[in-house]
Amino acid sequence: MDISRDHTHVRLLPWLFLAMAVVTEVIGTSFMAMASRNGEFYGYIVMGGAIALSYYLMAQALNGISIGVAYAVWEGLGVGLLTLIAVFILGEVISLQKILGLTLSVAGIVCVTMGEGGQQ
Repeated sequence: MDISRDHTHVRLLPWLFLAMAVVTEVIGTSFMAMASRNGEFYGYIVMGGAIALSYYLMAQALNGISIGVAYAVWEGLGVGLLTLIAVFILGEVISLQKILGLTLSVAGIVCVTMGEGGQQ
């Protein structure tokens, strides 16, 4: 049994939980936007379930990732993915100012994540 490989698996698991938290949060928020526009009740049910699952997965991620880094990644990736959904699925228009803001957000998230350095 290779102990180093097992250790890598343990370190990657929180990041897997975080990735799933981001995806479920994006799903929930997307359904919220669609439900509020269409008034369809089932969208709110999906929204509530997805966001609740997202918070649970985020809590699991915090077992191996500091809260500042996890939250920065969760929110930053969520905003980026939601922007793509808004533009390509919901037909919203994105301005140059919004693109600049998102670019700065991504740069900030990269800085925060790289500054983690294994500290909790």
